[in-house]
Amino acid sequence: MSAALVVIDIQRDYFAGGRMPLDGADAAAENAARLLKAFRERGWPLFHVQHLSTRPNATFFLPGTDGVEFHPAVAPLAAEPVIQKNFPNAFRATRLDTELRARGVTQLVVAGMMTHMCIDTSVRAAFDLGFKIDLAFDACATRSLRFVDTDVPASQVQGSFIAALHGNFATARDTAHIVAAN
Repeated sequence: MSAALVVIDIQRDYFAGGRMPLDGADAAAENAARLLKAFRERGWPLFHVQHLSTRPNATFFLPGTDGVEFHPAVAPLAAEPVIQKNFPNAFRATRLDTELRARGVTQLVVAGMMTHMCIDTSVRAAFDLGFKIDLAFDACATRSLRFVDTDVPASQVQGSFIAALHGNFATARDTAHIVAAN
């Protein structure tokens, strides 16, 4: 198998009670947990990506806080690799590309948070690095945004970013189809 699962930033700050709750975070975590279960049962490679905020004035994912920890639904097992990052792109200044290539991985299944930031950036970077990507769109979550005088609901942000990635940079499929196909 040349595919690996990459679960990006499903951390406590993105859930109710955290510093940056996202719309649909619980459902996304449940679907990501289904992907993790399938990859674990098959013994296929998987990676957990954890964001640690190091920039001045950061408000969430602060090292040493509960919010930086993985959500319990997708917490890594002891032997599973954790890639820590400080930028939206999971490949920037990390060992993710090296670890994937060392395992002969050519295809990625990507799940995680925030769709409009870290998922978008990481999927585009993975594409530029030559990986084929299946994006588990129902295992991703985002939030509403504001631009000038326009409020953009999270569902529209999610749909727009998934639509922009699908076909050009990734194949967007739901968790059920990804699990059944692999």
